[in-house]
Amino acid sequence: MGALLDRLEPLLAAMPSVRGPEGHVHFKNKLLWTLAILLLYFVLTTIPVFGLDPATQQDIFMYYRALVAGASGSLMHLGIGPIVTASIVLQLLKGADLLQIDTSTTRGQVIYMGLQKLLIFVMIIVEAIPMVIGGFLRPDISIALTFFGGNASAVSFLIFLQICIGGLLIVFMDEIVTKWGVGSGVGLFIVAGVSQSLVNGFLNWTAVYDPYPIGFFPRLFAIALDGGNFIQYFGADLIAFVTTVVILLVIVYVESTRIEIPLAHSAVRGARARFPVKLIYASVLPMILVRVLQANIQMLGMFLNNVGVTILGVFDGQTPISGLMYFLAPINRPQDWMWWAYGTGHAPWEIILRMGIDTFVMVVGGAIFALFWIKTAGLDSKDVARQIQMSGMHIPGYRRSTQVLVKYLDRYIPRITVIGGVFIGILSVVASLFGLIGAVGGTGLLLTVSITYRLYEEIASEQIMEMYPFMRQFFGKE
Repeated sequence: MGALLDRLEPLLAAMPSVRGPEGHVHFKNKLLWTLAILLLYFVLTTIPVFGLDPATQQDIFMYYRALVAGASGSLMHLGIGPIVTASIVLQLLKGADLLQIDTSTTRGQVIYMGLQKLLIFVMIIVEAIPMVIGGFLRPDISIALTFFGGNASAVSFLIFLQICIGGLLIVFMDEIVTKWGVGSGVGLFIVAGVSQSLVNGFLNWTAVYDPYPIGFFPRLFAIALDGGNFIQYFGADLIAFVTTVVILLVIVYVESTRIEIPLAHSAVRGARARFPVKLIYASVLPMILVRVLQANIQMLGMFLNNVGVTILGVFDGQTPISGLMYFLAPINRPQDWMWWAYGTGHAPWEIILRMGIDTFVMVVGGAIFALFWIKTAGLDSKDVARQIQMSGMHIPGYRRSTQVLVKYLDRYIPRITVIGGVFIGILSVVASLFGLIGAVGGTGLLLTVSITYRLYEEIASEQIMEMYPFMRQFFGKE
């Protein structure tokens, strides 16, 4: 692998990227860049793909829209799916020590970032091709007749090009936010999509399944004024509301739960600090990797089903109804498992087995991907010990050595990472079991709250560094 990377180094170094700032970017300018990209993102989600027949399209990511962001049938159809899928591949390679790149050096960072960008470009094509040839995004025959002489293949190729362009746009928009804005573009797009779904879930006046609106508050008022059966028409919405509030409170509380490791400065006597190891040390982002991995498995099953191969399972639209794909599909709402209240069409043992598999994947996958994440993101014991050593700090009462720091941090970081990954996995499954307002999914809501909380912390630190410029060197911002 090392020899291959050496040969690919010129290509990886030449990968197109957004030029970073040469100096300090003022906080106000960062906010402007972030808001501009957010506005552009919303605009792009409203631009439909030209040549697409909306009546026949299938949204592979229907149950995962909160995670992959974007909007079905728009230029942002792929969302952040290719970025996350490329991250999964890189983390698996790096976690298995098949990809040995020292990201602490400039050369290693260039190779790693170039390889990640190359994989993202490949994943855009890999995810776009099945959507076109698999029948998920069908061409509009009337457009084919009007502009291409009835050649539907030409319209399909045009659809393919548009969603690939949208995939490239979201990659560079993410890079702009990371280098010129606040936070990351991936997190910003997830928060934007989930927030939009939550607002829609609370205020939508449209009636879809019954005579009452589907929005929480309009539905509540309509049922109360009409004197309808409260339990029948509002019971599930009330459970979803309670679950949403509880998950919000729990994740905010857990984000503030931490173990603080005392530090003292080696040169400045009396200078003290603390290194916080949060319960959700790896953040909630590894949950994206687990869910998107599930989404890619379901996409494979849907693609095979659409081309007539049902060996892995049969789908009704985007929903698996039998075979291996049914048991590997995540639970997304109460209707998927409450066989005594809803007509699921499956035996109780099948539903229980599916719930067990989903819980196992989320819990074990959350722990594994959390460990991979801290290793990739430079948050493991070795990287943290090196950062502490370089800042001139040490743990009082212990020898000033990187090896000693690593040994001390190994008592906490790996264990807390696993515990946090397991906890978030369980919380995500529970949220999905009982449903949430706006059908955002348990993982989507967890991500939104966690990303928003960390974005608040980053904005606070940026404001402090604007007031006290000397602190930028301490935080490594210059």
